Amino acid sequence: MLELFGSGLISIWLEMAGVNVKPIDALDILAWQGSPGLVLAADPNPAGASTVLEYLKGLQTLKLVAPNQIQSQGIWIQSGPMLMANHEGTTPLPAASLTKVATSLVALKNFGPDHQFQTLVSATGPLHNGVLQGDLVITGGGDPLFVSEEVIAIGNSLNKIGIKRVTGNLVITGNFAMNFQRHPLLAGQILKQALNSATWSRGVTFQHSLMPKGTPKPQIVIAGGVKVQAQANPQQTLLLRHYSLPLKQIIREMNVFSNNEMAQMLADAVGGAQVVQSTAARLARVPHSEIQLINGSGLGQENRISPRAVCAMFMAIQQEALTYQLTLADLFPVSGIDNRGTMHSRHLPTATIMKTGTLRDVSALAGVVPTRDRGLVWYAIINRGTNIGALRAGQDQLLQRLVQQLQVATGVPASLIPHITTSTIPQLGAANRNEMLYGG
Repeated sequence: MLELFGSGLISIWLEMAGVNVKPIDALDILAWQGSPGLVLAADPNPAGASTVLEYLKGLQTLKLVAPNQIQSQGIWIQSGPMLMANHEGTTPLPAASLTKVATSLVALKNFGPDHQFQTLVSATGPLHNGVLQGDLVITGGGDPLFVSEEVIAIGNSLNKIGIKRVTGNLVITGNFAMNFQRHPLLAGQILKQALNSATWSRGVTFQHSLMPKGTPKPQIVIAGGVKVQAQANPQQTLLLRHYSLPLKQIIREMNVFSNNEMAQMLADAVGGAQVVQSTAARLARVPHSEIQLINGSGLGQENRISPRAVCAMFMAIQQEALTYQLTLADLFPVSGIDNRGTMHSRHLPTATIMKTGTLRDVSALAGVVPTRDRGLVWYAIINRGTNIGALRAGQDQLLQRLVQQLQVATGVPASLIPHITTSTIPQLGAANRNEMLYGG
């Protein structure tokens, strides 16, 4: 990288990125900042290009792709303003769950990392001697991570208010999903079961076992059934307001497990796939043609994104996160820290940020990896082929080889260290996110 200082390219890039620093600070700044969609020069070090060329040859040698399929493989590798490797990098390709990178970017920009979705619990009748004489109404606010823990906390709060039995129905209104079931009637049936510990499924019992020791088991018997209404009863009384986890944690859980239902709910919350598509292209400063979406999750071959656009969106997310003193590691899985979800069984260089994407004949991997000689290296690999396991292994090996060529980073950059630790999670437990507004 030092050979670029004399050319003035780094200074130009920093100036365009709005950074005014002394030359001695340039390497530190490059470790923190990326300018989406901006490439000023090819990297004079051929390591990136040669590593990718060997990788593409290997795909053919191992017969993972036929010679006529090599053009359907997309790769883009970039460090700051330097393009290190490009193979069909500006061609929109089926991106699978790399689509969630776009959804993450737009949701973070629209709502901010501390946004919490609200679920309201109301009653349509009076409460006498533990019996709610009316309906119990749940008004969903689009919480993508409303799970059994939330219901246990809500049920216990309702018990504290004094509600043990409901003579009417469980009414579902608004944008409500539970345990990633977005059909409101089915979600309501799961909710009704979870409110009464006597009818718990094995899954709810297990979820309760993971909650703090001594957490009560709610007992709310609803005599009626589950009904879905377009609008809530204007005469109902608000009992409590339940807040979701902060958006930054929702985004991270979505990306760690690549949850399609969560992604679609976030996309819907910002206005749908077309809003995600146009907003992501604008924020990443790439041509709109390089991001083509039909949903926010990535399900379907029609979701197409170029490898360059994926890298640019990651850089845009990094810039947005920095404004809130967060890092990419607060929003995506990190090798060496996470070993769950899509990170499980991957063999990536230490401190690699990643997002995977998988369809029947698509395997994709994108994110950023730290190196000694090139700082943060942004990468996006989109493979077309049917041997998904072998393609994944090849992606991991490509990154390992790249890091060998550019030397292992001497330490984990501050820009890849998460700020959210497990010690902060208990403070955000579901019981602590209930606001009781009636009695209790």
